[in-house]
Amino acid sequence: MYVATKGGERAIDNAHAWLAEERRGDPSVPELSIAQIREQMKLAVNRVMAEGSLFDPDLAALAIKQARGDLIEAVFLIRAYRTTLPRFGMSEPVETGNMACDRRISATFKDAPGGQVLGPTFDYTHRLIDFALAAEGEAPRAEEGEPRLEPTPHIAGFLDREGLLQAEAEGTPTPPDLTREPIEVPADRPLRLQALTRGDEGFVLSMAYSTQRGFGRTHAFVGELRIGRVAVEMEVPELGFAIEIGEVELTECETINQFQGSKTEPPQFTRGYGLVFGQSERKAISMSLVDRALRWEELGEDNVGAPAQDQEFVLMHADNVQATGFLEHIKLPHYVDFQSELELIRKLRAEAMASREAAE
Repeated sequence: MYVATKGGERAIDNAHAWLAEERRGDPSVPELSIAQIREQMKLAVNRVMAEGSLFDPDLAALAIKQARGDLIEAVFLIRAYRTTLPRFGMSEPVETGNMACDRRISATFKDAPGGQVLGPTFDYTHRLIDFALAAEGEAPRAEEGEPRLEPTPHIAGFLDREGLLQAEAEGTPTPPDLTREPIEVPADRPLRLQALTRGDEGFVLSMAYSTQRGFGRTHAFVGELRIGRVAVEMEVPELGFAIEIGEVELTECETINQFQGSKTEPPQFTRGYGLVFGQSERKAISMSLVDRALRWEELGEDNVGAPAQDQEFVLMHADNVQATGFLEHIKLPHYVDFQSELELIRKLRAEAMASREAAE
């Protein structure tokens, strides 16, 4: 139960005005433009798009600016805006084998069919602060910055041909949409993957790390990690066929995991899968590890009680917008609730003191 506080609206208006002032910062410093955020803070923009379930770099950059760099608040803004958008139809499944790859690596085959493309990566940097960036000069240009345009086959396909990789089960033609219907557990794999791709990167990373430390019986190799752009197609009923309506940047990861086999399955490899908007390598790899850990039941493995194997624990706690809402609501007025508990504690203490005095 909440009670109105006189003068509260004025205080809230002043708080909003102060927030806007703090967001702007020192007026003598040039204001950040949306283009600057979009082009120079791409990884933050990509995270907001992935966890907000909306591919729009300009809108994600605007949300980051409005949220003063608080990415979870920016995700919240994106999701709220997304609910206002009309839905005209559904796109066809994207074909990642036709991805124009800026980056494509494998930790399983040195001479991977189609070649390895390092692309833009922190993997080989020394993690030393580059004070030259403070000079705000032009960055050196890469000698080879063109994406691989020809179709690049998936490495998992080569293992498939030898029967070394477990075949994927056929999914439902139209999986449920997590953005329109609340999740319920147990959830099938398409719904779990949706929850993981929208999940908080830090939480999914922690779950993935726990599987590597032994909490989940997952020993994974990165079969393939690719980043690039894919065409988005949509079928137009009047035409009777699909047409390309645009393209999106995606990061896709397939991990290859050991599997000893079962009574019905021979020894073979299994896979984990991750797919997210933009360049989000850490998220895609983490997602694939957690995906594999959650598949223990369908693969006939034992549940060792690891957190990453618990659907309810993972799926119900991965969403940072839900977590933030529930966490931050406790700073709102709870005067009546607290006063009732305060009175209860006082009453119990008085009764305890009276009993003790009577005993003496």
